[in-house]
Amino acid sequence: MRSVLPPAIARRLWQAMAAGGVLATVLYMLYSSSALGTVSFLLLGVAGVTACFFGPRRWGAEPPTAWLMMGVSALFFLIGVLIRPTVTEMAMPAPLIADVASFSGYVLLAVFLSMLLRSRKSVDRHAIIDGLIVCLATGLTSTLLLALPAAQVANRPPALSIIQGLYPLLDVMVLLLIVNLTFTAKTWPISLLCLTGALVGIFVGDAAYAIEGVKGLIYASPLLNVPFLLAYTAMGMSALHPSVVEMSRASRPPVQAWSWQRMALLLPALVLPFALLLTSGSDGGLERFLIALIGSAIVGLLLLRAKSAVRAQVAAQLHSEHQAMHDPLTALPNRTSMSAEIERLVTVVEPEGTDRVWVYMLDLDGFKWVNDSWGHDTGDQLVIEVGRRLRAAVPQAIPVARVGGDEFLLTFVGEKGGALRLVDDIRGCFAKPFPVRDTEVVISASIGIAHAAGDPARAAVTAEALMRDADTAMYRAKGEGPGRSTIFDTSMHAQVRERIELEVALRAALADDQLYVAYQPIVRLETGIPVGAEALVRWVHPERGSIPPMTFIPIAEDAGLIGSIGTWVRKEALRQLGVWRSEGVVSEDFYLSINVSPRQLTDPELPLIVSGEMLRYGVPSQCVALEMTESVMVDGSSVTSRVLFELRELGVKLLVDDFGTGFSALGYLRRFPVTGVKIDRSFVTGLGVNVEDDEIVRAVVAMSHALGLSVIAEGVETPLQREALHAVGVVNGQGWLWGAAVTAPEFSERWRRSAIAAAEIAQIEAADLGRHRRTAD
Repeated sequence: MRSVLPPAIARRLWQAMAAGGVLATVLYMLYSSSALGTVSFLLLGVAGVTACFFGPRRWGAEPPTAWLMMGVSALFFLIGVLIRPTVTEMAMPAPLIADVASFSGYVLLAVFLSMLLRSRKSVDRHAIIDGLIVCLATGLTSTLLLALPAAQVANRPPALSIIQGLYPLLDVMVLLLIVNLTFTAKTWPISLLCLTGALVGIFVGDAAYAIEGVKGLIYASPLLNVPFLLAYTAMGMSALHPSVVEMSRASRPPVQAWSWQRMALLLPALVLPFALLLTSGSDGGLERFLIALIGSAIVGLLLLRAKSAVRAQVAAQLHSEHQAMHDPLTALPNRTSMSAEIERLVTVVEPEGTDRVWVYMLDLDGFKWVNDSWGHDTGDQLVIEVGRRLRAAVPQAIPVARVGGDEFLLTFVGEKGGALRLVDDIRGCFAKPFPVRDTEVVISASIGIAHAAGDPARAAVTAEALMRDADTAMYRAKGEGPGRSTIFDTSMHAQVRERIELEVALRAALADDQLYVAYQPIVRLETGIPVGAEALVRWVHPERGSIPPMTFIPIAEDAGLIGSIGTWVRKEALRQLGVWRSEGVVSEDFYLSINVSPRQLTDPELPLIVSGEMLRYGVPSQCVALEMTESVMVDGSSVTSRVLFELRELGVKLLVDDFGTGFSALGYLRRFPVTGVKIDRSFVTGLGVNVEDDEIVRAVVAMSHALGLSVIAEGVETPLQREALHAVGVVNGQGWLWGAAVTAPEFSERWRRSAIAAAEIAQIEAADLGRHRRTAD
């Protein structure tokens, strides 16, 4: 169970542990032979053990079992240290009780470190070999200088001598794990630093006891316990610091390099056996044999390490080369690899033969909507699935590559008939829906196709031209509608240049104030008086003149400019509405309808921004409507949903634009705080002429009214359409019947009188209503 402490306090506990540990250590050093020193040691030890039990659980550190092992290990060490002064003076086997506790602590400590290393994916072959080299040298030294002399102490029970001789070897085991932990760490969070310090404290404390053991002493002075107090302090800090959660995360360099830190440990380890051999004063054959054996093992490990390092470098190089030629997300070849393959095919295909090199550029239709609605992680999963289907659908001899965010490239050698059949195979990949989150999405791909004969003399240039032309044809196919395919012809180059020039010009237009906002009235069908207006962006190029929105809006979406344009339009529209309201051009309940893109609705700050803009320009929230496309309705993003609800809480109207052309699921309208729908002009055009359109509009109006939603008809152009809409219950309309979108001054001049007339009609209706009420009374 997690701690109930406030997070601010919990984050400071490790500092309290540090301060308490320093205080307890100082008190122990000053009063080591008194009860105060013992109590200080006991309290610090209990605090360290408690921290190991509860600190990692508080922060959710993994694996939890490992930290329980660490806590129990610390408890056994504490018991061993505290009872050792007492049991040492007792008869055998009482002194062994402290050793049993200490040995148990060592075993559990080794289990803890092993579990931690495995969780960190730090059980590395190179680090283990390096650790063995260091530990063999250290073990040889401790055996000759500490373990054997301790085991040979006279007038001591053999069991006790053997146990005292094993302590240095246990320290070597701890050292091996420390070396492995440090050699495989790429980052050093505070918890890891503290844990390393705790292990070093244990190692130093045991080394001090081992040196005394050579003299035949089991317990010499309380001050020998000071390293253990520091170890408990560091251990508690490690368990309580929030970075303890990072301890189990994989953090190691891909190749264990020969760094100077490693060499600083390895070189002394290599020299040590030979130094011992030269400086050993013993003539015993066993010691010299042991030195020779360990020295030979160290040299063998060094050779093994060198061989392993070379292999690792080769593997890393091959991996790097593979990554350079393949897409990391789908593992398919990338653009570089495919370019080389196309160049090879252009070289081997006969220039005069019937076979040609065909290149297919695929771009997913609707991928941007998936990214905007569900996020880039979902988009990545969709790309992976598309790549998998493409690879499975075409023969293995046909290369498939991912060359962009949602772009794939295929190449084929053969005649035109086979090339066209391959198009059908590609389309078949998109026949089944793709699972996305808790729903399924049907997407298609626009395919651009280019082909060329073999040309060994100009293979590189031809390969580059094929990919460029296939990309150009893909954009033409995309412009014709989703799921189309187009074969490149030379006339497309001019269109591509035109699009690029328009994108550059559009960026300049946004910076140079070439855009302006036009306003088209939304009127009450019964009276023809405007109740609102839609703010629409217009562009007048200084040389090209007026450029239609249907031309530059798709370019803005592809170029990532739609968010900036939308923000500018919203600010300008709200500013203009504020001016109209202050000048009395419009009535108090006149509203402006402003378009928002799906990308804008993924910004969690949008409600706050809109609220600030309304406050700045003096516009009440009920006079603002935001229009969104139907694609937002199936958005599984919690961010978008929250943004919509927060906008509605401000009092802003939320309208679904072009209703009926997309998902048309009224069930979605119940899940979101939508206040109205705008019937698409494609249904309005057939009113009074096409019975099916009449029935569709009637059904949408009936269901919308049942849900309490307002209905606005778009594209009203004739009196017949107006009458048909009014007959089925539509209250408001918008279209050329009342005029096109015009500039703010034109709108103000044209509709000022209508606004005054609307106010007068409202006053008359209110007066009539009051008179009827008085008559009834």
